[in-house]
Amino acid sequence: MTETNDQGHGPKARRRCFVVGGVILLLPLLLFIVFLILVLTVFKAKSPQTQLLSATLEGISPRISFPAVNIQLNITLNLTILVKNPNHASFKHGPGKSYLLYRGDQVGEADLFPGLIPSKGTETLPSRLTIQVDEMATDTSAIISDVLAGQIVMETRTRIPGRVTFLKIFKKHAVATSDCRFTIDVPSMKIQSQECKSKTKF
Repeated sequence: MTETNDQGHGPKARRRCFVVGGVILLLPLLLFIVFLILVLTVFKAKSPQTQLLSATLEGISPRISFPAVNIQLNITLNLTILVKNPNHASFKHGPGKSYLLYRGDQVGEADLFPGLIPSKGTETLPSRLTIQVDEMATDTSAIISDVLAGQIVMETRTRIPGRVTFLKIFKKHAVATSDCRFTIDVPSMKIQSQECKSKTKF
């Protein structure tokens, strides 16, 4: 009787072992596939987006030099830049740089402080630039023309190096860059329109 029972339970036991072994082998594969799908979809690194919130002018200080009459104007431009992190991961950035251009010529630059932007979060970065108007154009008639037209078109180029961290384990270096073209209304000294293009190099 004992031999008959052992023979009867033998195939079932082996079948059970095969099932358990198959599940154990498939489980890591399924976990890897799920993780890969998350990395390629939900956790896929996206470019941080920048937006110019405001631009104000202050500290206009004219200087006149002799014997050759040369009029210079030093103007302080306060920019407020909003950085949006669309990733499901935090973005820790180091010191950045923001360059100001007028008619293709660089007329000012400013340092951006380091910080940490949480997942799906935003951060406001103040940027203070001192502009030497005499460098804005070799011909002052260009500036006069823009002022009389009621608007000044300028550009900013911002570079923010940082690191994207997924699940506090996986880290990926990234450099967020943004080019913005904006128009300042001369009477109100407020932003009339803007267009920004952002991208990230990993």
